[in-house]
Amino acid sequence: MACWLYEGMLMFAVVFVAGWLFSTLGQMRDAMDERRHLLQAFLFVVFGVYFVWFWIHGQTLAMKTWGIRIVDASGRPVTQRRALIRYLLGWIWFLPPLAAIAPFKLSGGESALLFSGWVLVWALLSRFHPQHQFWHDAWAGTRLISSRPMSRR
Repeated sequence: MACWLYEGMLMFAVVFVAGWLFSTLGQMRDAMDERRHLLQAFLFVVFGVYFVWFWIHGQTLAMKTWGIRIVDASGRPVTQRRALIRYLLGWIWFLPPLAAIAPFKLSGGESALLFSGWVLVWALLSRFHPQHQFWHDAWAGTRLISSRPMSRR
């Protein structure tokens, strides 16, 4: 989970740059611009490219920091297809609370509590998997393994 939180901090920079680029090129004047849904779709694609590219190379920067590597069920590097499936299944961390928030006018604190509660539940559900891995990894045919830093020769 520490790696996941660190990844979130790194993604802030990705969102900042991608959002700035989109809004500058699209000449968006405020956050309530009618094209904000296009921005969200653009960020979804940017996130996908970011994660899929790093996963097919074995690790994101946060994963390198925490000594974690992603492999397929056989221990081989993940393919682009498998990384894309993992990316899409990874949205299970966010879609249920987003769907629950959508019809209601919840405050920021209530939304944060709902998100935090779901993330905690989803993380605890990994305890029910035989290898204690997250379910999106099991469904995608991937797993996270410990990785020692690669030596330079």
